Amino acid sequence: MDKTKQKGRILDIFRSKYALSFFRKYIASYAVGIIILIFIDILQTEVPLIVGDTIDLISAGSFKGGLIRQTLLNLLLIGGVVFFGRIAWRWFIFGDARKIERDMRNELYAHLQTLSSSYFQQHKAGEIMAYMTSDIEAVRMVFAMVIVMGMDALVLGVSTLYKMITDIDPLLCAAAVLPLILVAVTATVMGRQLHKRFTLRQEAYSRMSDFVEERLNGIRVVKAFRQEEAENKAFAAENANTRDANIKEAKLEAFMFPFMRLVTGLSMAVAIGYGGYIAVLGRITVGQFSGFLMFLNMMVWPMACIGRIINLLTRGSASMKRLLSIIEAQPDIYDWPESRNETSQSPVEGSIEARNLTFSYPDTHRPVLENISFRLEKGQTLGIVARTGEGKSTLVNLLLRVSDPEKDMLFIGGREIHSIPLHLLRKSIGYVPQESFLFSDSVSGNIAFGDRSKTQEEIQRAAKLACVHDNIMEFPDQYETMVGERGVSLSGGQKQRIAIARALISDPEILILDDSVSAVDTRTEEQILSHLREQRQGKTNIIIAHRISTLQHADKIIVLSQGRIAESGSHEQLLEQDGIYAHMYRSQLLEKMKKEEFGYEE
Repeated sequence: MDKTKQKGRILDIFRSKYALSFFRKYIASYAVGIIILIFIDILQTEVPLIVGDTIDLISAGSFKGGLIRQTLLNLLLIGGVVFFGRIAWRWFIFGDARKIERDMRNELYAHLQTLSSSYFQQHKAGEIMAYMTSDIEAVRMVFAMVIVMGMDALVLGVSTLYKMITDIDPLLCAAAVLPLILVAVTATVMGRQLHKRFTLRQEAYSRMSDFVEERLNGIRVVKAFRQEEAENKAFAAENANTRDANIKEAKLEAFMFPFMRLVTGLSMAVAIGYGGYIAVLGRITVGQFSGFLMFLNMMVWPMACIGRIINLLTRGSASMKRLLSIIEAQPDIYDWPESRNETSQSPVEGSIEARNLTFSYPDTHRPVLENISFRLEKGQTLGIVARTGEGKSTLVNLLLRVSDPEKDMLFIGGREIHSIPLHLLRKSIGYVPQESFLFSDSVSGNIAFGDRSKTQEEIQRAAKLACVHDNIMEFPDQYETMVGERGVSLSGGQKQRIAIARALISDPEILILDDSVSAVDTRTEEQILSHLREQRQGKTNIIIAHRISTLQHADKIIVLSQGRIAESGSHEQLLEQDGIYAHMYRSQLLEKMKKEEFGYEE
């Protein structure tokens, strides 16, 4: 890759409209900080001249008491201004960089909320966490340290070089500064390798983060299968990959920075040798020679920090590229044009109709659902029964538009589903998934998750409908009890019932229970279903279950087999058909009788 392309890659972050949009928000504050920084840098270059003049006056024997006081006062004044100036520009520039970091993380998180479920199936949590932490941190360093070091190097370098040439000796300046150019050349040449190695390091860190997150979530399974030692070895391998990626980057840095120190040392040796020689010849004074050495020492920082700037720019550009991969990702599920002019905020009525609904997942040939047709009036309850993998949850995902059906196949409230805005559709549906997910929050917070405005009385009422209130009252802090990550401190049945309460509290037009009472005993299940029949008059319910007892009071039941409706009707009608449903009913009835005979209870 030629130098032009390499330069473009390193500066990609400053070519990004997304990154610059954050920078522009704080441009005025940045400008104040940069002006202070420039003033401080120029002021510092007066010190070597003051010291050099003082040395010459001392050598000539004309350095009087008044001059001593004035020189000390000038140096103290410059030192004080530099001290407070450095505090000021740090406040503005570093403070603004932290604001950019905050804003960028907020926007990234908000964008993640808009993406479809398919995105999170392809990108694991550990990978996304790396974006949210280390990658945004790398971008922040560009808007903090790179700007500071870049302006510092430019202003201090140019002003110092100017005074070295005009106030001391141009030939001495050229001889001493020439070796320092090697520093800039070396940093530029190695920029491409730094970019590549940093990207590999971030990818390794993402894999390790994902590994840890996944294994900690599944720690119970690991312990149940006695795989602690195997998991330790697997983590050690991931950790070794991360270490290797870090070492590869560190090796390059380990060469760059000592090499820069070597070159600056060479430059100082040239200055001492040649400068001492021309001082002896009388071309410059001893004071000028001393001032030149101080100037040269000031020049070391601008040259040496070029490598650091290249390094940070490389990291920041690589991280920005990774962040843009998220920002530029678009949701698969979105509001269709016909739904964007919707002004009503009222929930959609609960009637549901499927017309020859057929659906296949991307990159698959066999339909998961095929020619599904049914109609459910507002206030009715639909039961869905099928074996595992027959499309029950897919149907639910289509109703919620987690997956997108084709046009004119699914209607809710008499409206084609795509004509309903997503927020309104999902506001109208209360959903309890198969795997009840609880947040690391209080019981009360989990129940009121969908509507934080709910009162404690409303929270308790929902808990009573879900038959979990009595359990909650036995907890140490009752409704303020923290449930732990994913509800780890609760039983499966308690998690399911809290999830049901979370759906019931908003009294949705449509309630979907996706095998959501499988972990509770039959007596509690009957109580929950009885409460639903009593309290949800005029509201639509969809209940998916394996147990026939859960569905037998439904107004309509459909039996799915190989993605099609094999049977449909009421409980009694399906028993009369003597098909799949009747066979499942008799099998479950026989199993129940055996349990009762031997005294077992669910």
